[in-house]
Amino acid sequence: MARLAPRLVMADERGNIVDAPDLLMVCRRGAEWGLPRPDELMPLPEESELFLLPGRRAVGLDPQSGRMEAVEGLAVAAFAAPAHTLSAHPAYVTEEGAPMLPLFAYGAVGFAKGRFWVCARRVDDDPRQQFRHIKPGRIEREAAALLRAHPKNRLIRHIIENCVRRYSCPAARNFALGRYEAPLPSSRACNARCVGCISAKGADSPLQVTPQCRLAFTPTPEEIAEVMALHGSREQAVPIYSFGQGCEGDPLLNPDLLVESMRLFRGAADPADWTGHGTVNCNTNASRPEAVARLAEAGLTSMRVSLNSARPELYHRYYRPTDYDFSDVAESIRVARRHGVFVSLNLLFFPGITDTEAELAALARLVGENGVSMIEWRNLNIDPEWYWELMTGGEAGEDAAAAAGGASMGLEAFMKRLCGLCPWLRYGYFNPWLGDRAEITAPLPGEWKMPEEKAEA
Repeated sequence: MARLAPRLVMADERGNIVDAPDLLMVCRRGAEWGLPRPDELMPLPEESELFLLPGRRAVGLDPQSGRMEAVEGLAVAAFAAPAHTLSAHPAYVTEEGAPMLPLFAYGAVGFAKGRFWVCARRVDDDPRQQFRHIKPGRIEREAAALLRAHPKNRLIRHIIENCVRRYSCPAARNFALGRYEAPLPSSRACNARCVGCISAKGADSPLQVTPQCRLAFTPTPEEIAEVMALHGSREQAVPIYSFGQGCEGDPLLNPDLLVESMRLFRGAADPADWTGHGTVNCNTNASRPEAVARLAEAGLTSMRVSLNSARPELYHRYYRPTDYDFSDVAESIRVARRHGVFVSLNLLFFPGITDTEAELAALARLVGENGVSMIEWRNLNIDPEWYWELMTGGEAGEDAAAAAGGASMGLEAFMKRLCGLCPWLRYGYFNPWLGDRAEITAPLPGEWKMPEEKAEA
């Protein structure tokens, strides 16, 4: 079978997306530019989007000369639908004065056999954030009904009016539909100053705007518990309730609120007597080990820890924590695992930095030594060149690749090798339904060593 060879995709002067018949698609993984690997091309998934990249000239490969060429057309990128992880960025030449790209994920895309192809992999079969089969108008009808039935609950109003109607947030839309995972935004404050924060723009940020606005009030425990009970009454098969959303800060900064909310929802201290059932999850930067312990004792099922890297220096460059460091994150994971909480990593994948030997070693140790059960392979939403410069300290060429952690091995190889080192690991994209309490196979802290260390012991 002939190898698939997608053509370069670009935008003409009118903004029309066209393909270049004589140039092949080129993709970028950090400092590496080249043709897509055979194992990373897939048809562009439904509900994906194509972006034009202003001030950036598309680059393709001339198969006759073997040279890369920058064309006059604008570069084009793909924003893959949820459940897919991008494995390469598009290749382009940035012109002087080009604007900073907004906080989205930018995947390499080409055209062949009458369709678009993207460098990506589907990492989760859950259809949780697919809406193409929902009849037009149904979400708005359900949302309006919730507002009428619960006029005094500010959290319901925020989820409907801000998250559903203003931003079309997938989690909020699912809450309106009464299915899957309900969002529970609760915190206005955060103790990290993430470079790519989607809900608050720092004074030193070169970004023009953020994709969302932050929660402007603190809900009461009663308001949160009402949302949980409402969602549990409508989604009775696989109910999930998640603190920590894109429209808020970090929920661990207000543990009293979360503990009291869970107490009201669960209905009893003893799990045997719980009346509120389902998976209670917390998406967090995991900066407060003592808060994690309290939440676990109050009925927390799972915790998803966001990080861009398991290497402390890269983590700090992106998260810029104000009153914690990476050691607190690792300790929070250990505390959660010891308390029987299922821990996932919300791994913000960036081709050329995440899929390196240095990151593999650091991530395997973080996972194995602390008891992580799952990796959620998410895309880092950021201008690729901006992030690359930030993570490599402005180095160029071989020095930049060395600073990033070595050569890119690709998403597929990285996933296989990580699973080989930590064979209990579960892979996905969404927070899993685990019932009230999870069955955990991840080792307890202190029980695991890197395979080569076992051989030397």
